[in-house]
Amino acid sequence: MREVDYGEVRVTRHRDGDDLLSGGLGLRGLAEAPLPFLDPASPTAAELRKRAIHTSWRGVADLGPLGGYGDVYGDAPDIPGREYQAFAKLPGATFPHRVLLQLPYNFDQLKRCLVVAASSGSRGIYGAIALAGAWGLPRGCAVAYTDKGAGAGYFDYADNSGVGLDGRRATRGSVPLEFQPPPALQSAGIAVKHAHSGDHPEADWGRHVIQAAQFGLAMLDRAFPDEAPFTAQNTKIIATGLSNGGAAVLQAAGLERVAFSGQDFFAGVVALEPNVYVRDRGRPMYDYATEAAVWLPCALLSSKFATTPFARNDDHLPPPAWPRRCARLRAQGKLTGATTTEQAERAYEYLRQRGWTDDAMVAAASTTGLDLWRTIAVGYASSYLRRGATDMPRGIRYTALDKDGRPGVSDIATRAAWWADSSGIPPDNGIALSGGTSASVDPHVETLEYLRKLWTGDDPEARVLQAWVAETAVRVPRRGLPLGVVHGVSDGLVPLAFSSEPYVAWLREQERQPVFWKVPHAQHFDAFLSLPRFGERYVPLLPYGYAALDRLWSHLYEGEAWPSEMDSPETRPRGTGRLQREALGLP
Repeated sequence: MREVDYGEVRVTRHRDGDDLLSGGLGLRGLAEAPLPFLDPASPTAAELRKRAIHTSWRGVADLGPLGGYGDVYGDAPDIPGREYQAFAKLPGATFPHRVLLQLPYNFDQLKRCLVVAASSGSRGIYGAIALAGAWGLPRGCAVAYTDKGAGAGYFDYADNSGVGLDGRRATRGSVPLEFQPPPALQSAGIAVKHAHSGDHPEADWGRHVIQAAQFGLAMLDRAFPDEAPFTAQNTKIIATGLSNGGAAVLQAAGLERVAFSGQDFFAGVVALEPNVYVRDRGRPMYDYATEAAVWLPCALLSSKFATTPFARNDDHLPPPAWPRRCARLRAQGKLTGATTTEQAERAYEYLRQRGWTDDAMVAAASTTGLDLWRTIAVGYASSYLRRGATDMPRGIRYTALDKDGRPGVSDIATRAAWWADSSGIPPDNGIALSGGTSASVDPHVETLEYLRKLWTGDDPEARVLQAWVAETAVRVPRRGLPLGVVHGVSDGLVPLAFSSEPYVAWLREQERQPVFWKVPHAQHFDAFLSLPRFGERYVPLLPYGYAALDRLWSHLYEGEAWPSEMDSPETRPRGTGRLQREALGLP
């Protein structure tokens, strides 16, 4: 695919207070509030880039005063270099994914290394910088990124604008846009690439990773023509990612031999907390997310969760909708019990039988309390059903909010900052998830039950969704590929029992030898560890990702054996004070 025409390639240079890794902010600047734009209505491309890097770091890493980033583990040194950015399109796709190569000036041509990473969640192009960039750039590796068909290139029908290659907003037809959906009325709201492209990006995550790596090699050819060609045979390609990005690199590992006619491409793969699905073994996220959305509000009323953050407020009371959820499940004959207490215990027992652990449910209280299950399910259902902005399930839409927080037309400053400030899956930064509600204490329950039936039902619409979910199943990687999986035991968003455990067991049955590192007291969101009463229960996961990549580096460049297995670290919760190295259980 080296002959792919990437169209415009935007090349920028970054030094003297504007580096690759932190945009010149350093760890202190990354930990602080974002810098204001000089002109909020028309930020420059450089300002948007700096803000996007800031947002991506803070969305993935714990940079809070108790988190220990920068002295207990990790760093963000000044790394000058160049960036190469383009829109790349897979064969058969309608819309592009954004690809980016960060090439440090200290690129080590004696140890040619290309790290390729896919963004976590639905984040934009810098969505893996806290993992791949923070580890690879200081070593002199080039780092290639893909947004894997997601990102915050939102299209606003109100003014017919999207996002250009430099991150600034532009109107339809004026420049190539990250996402330019079919025309619709101005009232159509906001179109989001992951949910509305119709390309089924999740099934192509692995292809996105491979194409990003090929883009990286092509840009290395351009940067060092006298040393070209850069190939998988003379440049070690290391794939890494976390969450959805972790699943993407595992998908890519399974496609390697198919894409390259039996030839090796990746030197090694490290996936953190991957949202990976093994057909007939694990459970896809849509399945357990919709299950959690319906059942966890009731189960979390169990006395077992009386001191769990997000399951109770400061007055030790649960959200008022949760007892109503128990009563509804009881009225539907899905659980027994005359009282809310009894019903909560039955709901808890049901989820335990379905594979949920206590650790996962405790951490999932945050996802439940923040209404993230509905956010995930609506966006993913729209993607699987190939829906556009105007025909999402249950009449739901992504709607801009005006300056007073009411549905309407976004103010120009908020719209201008979307690409830099947003997570890629609304509600988010002046965009609401509207519709699909009822006038009750539990206003979302009917929509959640509908989304759940798309998985458990057998009508034509449900069969379409189930078929497209099946297309996301991972393939087995080649024998001999050094592959590591790192996952928190307390992960409540992508529970270990539904994802990494069945994946690793399947690989071992296929005579592969993955390294599997299960990390006690680690949950899914390092960025949540700065929240009151939450972070004291856990340790961050990023240090173990860095450590696994260090082990891979020692194997590839220093001749150390790739281990057949690794013992789980002896961690302990961070506690109320600052994170100490001893809590991580690392050497």
